[in-house]
Amino acid sequence: MRRMNRAGAEENASEIDLTPMLDVVFIMLIFFIVTASFIKEAGIEVNRPEASTANKKENVNILVAVNGTNEIWIDKRRVDKRSVRSVIERMHAENPKGAVVVQADKASNTETVTAVIDAARAAGVYDVSLATDDD
Repeated sequence: MRRMNRAGAEENASEIDLTPMLDVVFIMLIFFIVTASFIKEAGIEVNRPEASTANKKENVNILVAVNGTNEIWIDKRRVDKRSVRSVIERMHAENPKGAVVVQADKASNTETVTAVIDAARAAGVYDVSLATDDD
């Protein structure tokens, strides 16, 4: 039989078990990941015009950006003008309560912005807004 001396017993007692602390850290990590809100971005930075009558929309789900060269961007992808309706229909089917917000650059063509708004309404989304600069 082996006997432990007093110094060995004190040495074992002074060790700290980190397992419960790691469990708590992992549980907190899972909690923060699950409760995080994910923001969908249009994919490009747009220089928007200012408006004094602008209303802010919360929980926007479908962002459509039109840049100065009239390129249409949805969900960080460039979309052809003819396929805007089908992309919005697909995204609206994923979240039926989602609204469409069009972020148009100051240099963009009104015809392109109107075509995007018409495509959104043709896709069955009637809550369509035009974003302005909120500075």
